[in-house]
Amino acid sequence: MSMWTTAMAGAAAGLGVAMPMGAVGVLLIQQGMRDRRGAVAAAAAVAVVDCAYAAVATALGPLVASALSGVEAWVRLVSAAVLAVIAVRGLLASRRPRPAVASEGEDEAAGTGAVRTFTRFAAITLINPTTALYFAALTTAQGATLGTGAAGAVFVGAVFLASLGWQQLLVAASGFAGTRISDTARAWTFRIGYGLVAVYAVRVALPLP
Repeated sequence: MSMWTTAMAGAAAGLGVAMPMGAVGVLLIQQGMRDRRGAVAAAAAVAVVDCAYAAVATALGPLVASALSGVEAWVRLVSAAVLAVIAVRGLLASRRPRPAVASEGEDEAAGTGAVRTFTRFAAITLINPTTALYFAALTTAQGATLGTGAAGAVFVGAVFLASLGWQQLLVAASGFAGTRISDTARAWTFRIGYGLVAVYAVRVALPLP
């Protein structure tokens, strides 16, 4: 029962960091509408980074929060700059029509594209200090319950499965919708989505009270 409780706590932690619709969630929706295979890789990348942060926080606990506290403002500014570049590039690209069907060359390069997408989404998720601080606070609050290696492994595994399940559900829903809307409507969803990413960039740089 103790391990089951730990697993439930890990699943709740994974959903707690994955479910709020932040900039990464918006980008996942955009990717799901554009490229199913790439979106699956992107969702896996987000879950892997969530798992890595949970593992580090479980092992180091409060040291993670203290290590980031002194440079949190700079990390936040870098994150905001990356998000702003993504938003600008996405808004500019949304002005150009996208082909409805991938070309033969794109199909042949799909595996490489998925690897690039995985790397890009892993990097975007990795530079978010909020995730690290979130898991550091949670694991510190858990205290001795995560003191053993088995309990820590169960907690981290549950975080990964919960995060992966949610991200893949988000990708599946966006891919389903993306095949059933007009090109004009899809273009506007991209513009609105990248506009939200720009808003998130401002909020990351200048967090509202």
